[in-house]
Amino acid sequence: MVPFSKICFVFGILLLVGSVRAQERKRAREYGLKIGILPTGKNNAITDVPGVKVGHTTLIQGENIRTGVTAIVPHAGNLFQEKVPAAVYVGNGFGKLAGSTQVQELGNLETPIVLTNTLSVANALNALVSYSLQLPGNEKVQSVNAVVGETNDGYLNDIRGRHITEAHAREAIQQAKEGPVAEGNVGAGTGTVCFGFKGGIGTASRQLKPEQGSYTVGVLVQTNFGGVLQINGVPMGEELKNYLNEQMQAKADGSCLIVVATDAPVEARNLERIAKRALLGLGKTGGIAANGSGDYVIAFSTHPNLRISHNSAEKTQTVTLLRNDDVTPLFLATIEATEEAILNSLFKAETLTGREQHRIPALPIEQTLKILKKHHALQP
Repeated sequence: MVPFSKICFVFGILLLVGSVRAQERKRAREYGLKIGILPTGKNNAITDVPGVKVGHTTLIQGENIRTGVTAIVPHAGNLFQEKVPAAVYVGNGFGKLAGSTQVQELGNLETPIVLTNTLSVANALNALVSYSLQLPGNEKVQSVNAVVGETNDGYLNDIRGRHITEAHAREAIQQAKEGPVAEGNVGAGTGTVCFGFKGGIGTASRQLKPEQGSYTVGVLVQTNFGGVLQINGVPMGEELKNYLNEQMQAKADGSCLIVVATDAPVEARNLERIAKRALLGLGKTGGIAANGSGDYVIAFSTHPNLRISHNSAEKTQTVTLLRNDDVTPLFLATIEATEEAILNSLFKAETLTGREQHRIPALPIEQTLKILKKHHALQP
């Protein structure tokens, strides 16, 4: 017979474990929040697009350092030698998106995309250049268009200290992998703030039907912006009494970097059209692209037949592209995935205290779910 004291001890441990698990923050969909009508990919992440990998370096040190780096790698090969079609769309240009003009001009991407904080763009840029130059086959390369995006995490992070080194950025690139993607207070989202709550990294994906080509659209966001939060159409900012008004204008400033990947055969022109739709997804969450918010979208296609060889004896390139009339499902997929990626960044992020004891609370899950239920915005 098991002693009663041991039963009580085991029961107490189970209660403790249950309590810890109950406090674990889940992704939006795990709480019954279904965004849109399209199905997700396997991991509901940008890495559902074949070949795409994501890596993070998270820097949390002492009381004041809360920052990091996130790298998005379009394919496993030499990206400089086998470029991918790409486009940039600027929702609001208060930011420092290095490398954007060449992407706009030539319509291709030749390095991974790195996201970090505003004052660390230079070091991340150097890291990308060094990474590209050392790749086998690039021994004679003398020009690299590295692409680095940023948001300002200076409220929680000692941004003036410029603690991100080239090594940190290289680490994020080298650690990039397929499969599930860490979200919330990780990588470039470590010190960010969104709608007055803790923001971060978020991701989501959508899968088109076979009659639409079975293409995948994946989105990754670095959320650091404001407005009046909406969740699945519910006026959450108003319900939580945390929203923009005349006295809270500064809370709308920040930035949002959005990366859209797809395996659909679309070139730079239609990738830019896809990128524009990502801003509609941001708008559905209540974002307003405030004056001080740098809101940028980078979109690329991994379709193998669209890769652009750096050196080729051929004067022309023949490709098969998706017709304009058949791009519409990709628009919807982008809007839905962007909206859900932003919400995932909020649901997964945790309360954080940083520079000068500044404290940003996480989105209150229990209260949020209660409000969503009141508005019938959750699935059973």
